[in-house]
Amino acid sequence: MFERITSLWVSTPEKPYDPTDPKMNPLNPQGLKPCCACPKTKSARDGCFLKYGTTEGDEKCQELVQNHLACMRGLGFKI
Repeated sequence: MFERITSLWVSTPEKPYDPTDPKMNPLNPQGLKPCCACPKTKSARDGCFLKYGTTEGDEKCQELVQNHLACMRGLGFKI
């Protein structure tokens, strides 16, 4: 009897936010993981850093990095 009463007071813990779960994140209906999301902007960003290296790339690739971040945030990833 007491088990039933205490179970009414105990709330079930909420699931942590999962951007790959379409039920939690309608911005990502395909359930893409971060590694597979935004392949075009990711490829452009990575290509820029491979071309210029990390020192020059920080300056020359800034716009491509921002484009990739915007794409990822558009899919609901918190980065």
